[in-house]
Amino acid sequence: MFDMGFWELVVIGVVALVVIGPERLPKVARIAGLWLGRARRTLASVQDEIRRELKADELKEILDKQARSRPLESILEEPAKRTAKSTSEADAARLPARGDPPAAPDESTSAARTTERDTSAS
Repeated sequence: MFDMGFWELVVIGVVALVVIGPERLPKVARIAGLWLGRARRTLASVQDEIRRELKADELKEILDKQARSRPLESILEEPAKRTAKSTSEADAARLPARGDPPAAPDESTSAARTTERDTSAS
């Protein structure tokens, strides 16, 4: 902002001492320091807000770009297609291949079938 060196600050201090006086100079310096601190905090908060707004705009642009290149419906449909495909592959893996003899039924399955036949015959 301002490029103030050592000698400029010395000149300002001497002028302030002469104009304000030695009794009131510490109080004026304290008040000036408080105002300077408030100005810096305000400036920093404004800068942070501007940065946040810029990041929000960039994020919005990125999301818009992704929405144009890949709509939400296609994103949602892909996992469903993958799930259906993996389910059909899992079913195919459970079925015996052609030429393989059928697997022997479990004892629990055959017992259940026998129970069903007995109850239906009665």
